[in-house]
Amino acid sequence: MNDRETKIKAAAYEMGFQYIGFAKAEFLDDEAPRLEAWLNKGYQGNMAYMNNYFDQRLDPSRLVDGAKSVISLLYNYYNPQTNADSDAPKISRYAYGKDYHFVVKDKLRQLVQWIRTEIGDINARVFVDSAPVLERAWAARSGLGWIGKNSMLINRSAGSFFFLAEIISDLDLAPDPPVVKDYCGTCRRCIDACPTQAIVDNKTIDGSRCISYFTIELRDALLPQAMAGQFDNWMFGCDICQDVCPWNRFAAPHREPAFAPHPDLLQMTRREWTELTEEILARFLNNLP
Repeated sequence: MNDRETKIKAAAYEMGFQYIGFAKAEFLDDEAPRLEAWLNKGYQGNMAYMNNYFDQRLDPSRLVDGAKSVISLLYNYYNPQTNADSDAPKISRYAYGKDYHFVVKDKLRQLVQWIRTEIGDINARVFVDSAPVLERAWAARSGLGWIGKNSMLINRSAGSFFFLAEIISDLDLAPDPPVVKDYCGTCRRCIDACPTQAIVDNKTIDGSRCISYFTIELRDALLPQAMAGQFDNWMFGCDICQDVCPWNRFAAPHREPAFAPHPDLLQMTRREWTELTEEILARFLNNLP
């Protein structure tokens, strides 16, 4: 690693990112057949947008002209706090605070501006779960972790409770070595714990069976009768496969004020949840008084 890569990483850490790695911006040959097979099996369910931009998902040069490097970053969102009422509906840990798309993307823009000021002008785009980018594949290529059986990127030192983010640019950076070993081994806790059997085999998720799919993607649709009673009281998202993962014993609480849950949100009873209005929920999720 030369001085330029070292400085970029130091700047990213200063802005709050926990991990950062570099990969060469090239076509994802290994991912192409996997993505095609996943789509052909219908694992995307009603998420029709997953059928779009197949080439862009695999080739970063189709997203940024002259792309040479993909910078992958991890931003911690782990919150060990839970609702005081154990019978209250569950919300995924990532959703307690402000919208992560805005929080993390603002930090990415700051980092790009820092690079332009300190290193030189670059052609770059930033991404946070809102464009056709195979985030986990790039994070793995950048040495930030390996893909677990639950298809999550797992970092050996900190688990998987991270938002993944990318900067694709024409800046030529020395790539970091990927994690070549699969540290999941024979463990199958995530597979056995999934109430809807959404993990069909190692690293493959049937998205059309995932609780998060039903509670986020299909919020306005009727749930299939076959799924009745299998959601384990999850109202928004699902953390089961991460909660049971042994590597998440290393997860540390985040330090991002914007992700702190509204104090009233954690004190709500099951009955109060049933009477919740959209206005009150928006106030909670945006940390408004």
